[in-house]
Amino acid sequence: MKETLRSLIVSALDKIAAQKQWPADLDLGGFILEEPNNPQFGHLASNAAMVLAKKVGLKPRDLADLIVQTIGQGSELIESMEVAGPGFINFRFSNKFWAKTLENVLSLGPDFGRDNAPKGRVLVEYVSANPTGPLHVGHGRGAALGDALARILSFVGYDVGCEYYVNDAGRQMRILGNSVLVRLNELMGKKVEIPADFYRGDYITDIAREAAPSLGEGFDKLPENEKVEILTGHAIGVIMAGIKKDLRDFKIRHDTWFSEKSLYENHLVEKSFDFLEKQGHTYHKDGALWFKSTAFGDDKDRVLVKSDGEMTYFASDIAYHKEKFDRGYDQLIDIWGADHHGYIPRVKAAVSALGRDPEDFSVVLVQLVNLLRDGKAVNMSTRRAEFVTLEEVVAEVGADAARIIFLTRSHESALDFDLELAKSQSRDNPVFYVQYVCARVNSLLGKALEAKPDPEAAKLPVDLSLLSANEEIEIVKTLSTFPETLLTVAKRLEPHLLTSYLSTLAKLFHQYYGAYRLVDEDNWPLTRARLELAKAVKQVTAIGLDLLGVTAPEKM
Repeated sequence: MKETLRSLIVSALDKIAAQKQWPADLDLGGFILEEPNNPQFGHLASNAAMVLAKKVGLKPRDLADLIVQTIGQGSELIESMEVAGPGFINFRFSNKFWAKTLENVLSLGPDFGRDNAPKGRVLVEYVSANPTGPLHVGHGRGAALGDALARILSFVGYDVGCEYYVNDAGRQMRILGNSVLVRLNELMGKKVEIPADFYRGDYITDIAREAAPSLGEGFDKLPENEKVEILTGHAIGVIMAGIKKDLRDFKIRHDTWFSEKSLYENHLVEKSFDFLEKQGHTYHKDGALWFKSTAFGDDKDRVLVKSDGEMTYFASDIAYHKEKFDRGYDQLIDIWGADHHGYIPRVKAAVSALGRDPEDFSVVLVQLVNLLRDGKAVNMSTRRAEFVTLEEVVAEVGADAARIIFLTRSHESALDFDLELAKSQSRDNPVFYVQYVCARVNSLLGKALEAKPDPEAAKLPVDLSLLSANEEIEIVKTLSTFPETLLTVAKRLEPHLLTSYLSTLAKLFHQYYGAYRLVDEDNWPLTRARLELAKAVKQVTAIGLDLLGVTAPEKM
């Protein structure tokens, strides 16, 4: 709608400008198009006359009348135009416009909404859970968001890479290995003392029991630090294998699995220090190496290397983000848990110090998931709880249901995930309600094949201008906004806007299906037009579901 109307208004202004000899450098396109709050005022309204009137020495209403008269001389796509208030112009599109719009949707097929204009290289990093235990439902929300965002960005023209950052170095890994060693000693009947910083889940005992047969007779004679190192490597392997399986089952893909340990093995951390030092962004104090992050907007300077020689997590994060930019990415998008909010300024400071625009680095913070059953909270405190892991949730409700529900609300808001609702076949279940569109259209097309069409009518081209009911126009109008919705998602990094769009489209179609006889043997021209409308709804729904990583079922 907006593209068509903007083109008509600018074309009219060009003609008026030539007649009135307006300045050649006058911006004729700096006006706004928006939908009126009251649909009685038309489909779109423009402030074009109000924006330009003063610049050309005319009254807004007089210029608005000129625009209306000029467009009216040659547009069959506009049904009516009305000048309102101080100079707004309200436009109502004709049935021919809606027919052309629907024809465009159908002709583009699975490419409707796709934008092939190159927009640069983007790396989306998501999940990146420490390999210290299985994925939980919070990780699932971040996974669904990151994967959907990557799909949508790719669809609208970005060259997208998907990455998982494996935190396989540092203190947490030593704690993991020590936790497995404690459980291994316990299994061997040794008296053990449980450390305070210890992973207590049952999976640690499972890892120790699995590792025992492969350790060999000499293992018990090794120094404790070597035992911890061996068990750490084993535990990381087992846990990462489980994480990768859970993500595959959840239909989440990653192009690369980047090891934090490789930053140290390839001396990338030291190289990032050298880079910052040459730029004058580091200094030594109290035996530690500091980064001047306050010079780039952070609230205080940050330690890179402690006085005892141990490197901080921030040190490897700087090296990692430098490495990502060095791979040639124009934009980095990180999906983090909401508890990392305070970490953003220091990483943005590091990005600036590395010579990049801080706007080249974006963080999407994902709020908590509250797991419910029939509206009541499910205990999520330990591995033994009723439901904790992503694996268990996907096993109960399915990947499709989990993905859509994770994407029903903005990532900035906490999410209530009701397990029973996710399995229900009702309009209250957003998964069922949207997927049922595809199944319902297939059923409708089957009914049409079983009917006896008028052979003469079947020979004629489909007349989409017969679709004149308010519900039909509203559906076509909604279909036409699909490309704009995708671009908005890509700009704002908010995939839940697509889920909301699909829910709106589904509601319109289901209401339409219930209010009209879509297969009418006594009126095949109208039936054929309505079937084309149904096909378009199914087509756009299927594209949207695929971008969310959800299947479009043939039947339900």
